[in-house]
Order: sequence, then structure tokens, then C-alpha cells
Amino acid sequence: MAGMTCYKPGERSRLIYAIREYRGRKGEPKGFGWRDYRDLLVRARIQLGGQIVLVWDNVRLH
Repeated sequence: MAGMTCYKPGERSRLIYAIREYRGRKGEPKGFGWRDYRDLLVRARIQLGGQIVLVWDNVRLH
């Protein structure tokens, strides 16, 4: 699971997340790739309706 806690001034915080289920199939990725993180950021920006300041912390994908 990858997730973000999002804060917008004057509003309640939100948790925006995505889940990847690993089924052990040949060639199936076990974790999130850069496209998955990109899609999560795009969805967050649409839901929040504005710009995002992103702070990466302890993410293997740097």
C-alpha cells in the first residue's frame, strides 16, 4: 500500500492511498513502481484541487 496524508489550510486532513495486491504471478511486480506513484499523485492533485508540495520519506523509489 502507498499512501499520503494531505493537508489543506482550513480543512481537515485526508488520507489518499492506493493498494497493490501481489498474487505471485510470473512477471508481476511485487511493489509499487514509478508509474503507480505518478498515478497516485495525479489522483491526489485532482481530489485536492490544487498544487501539491511533496515530501519523500523512506521511499525506495528515490
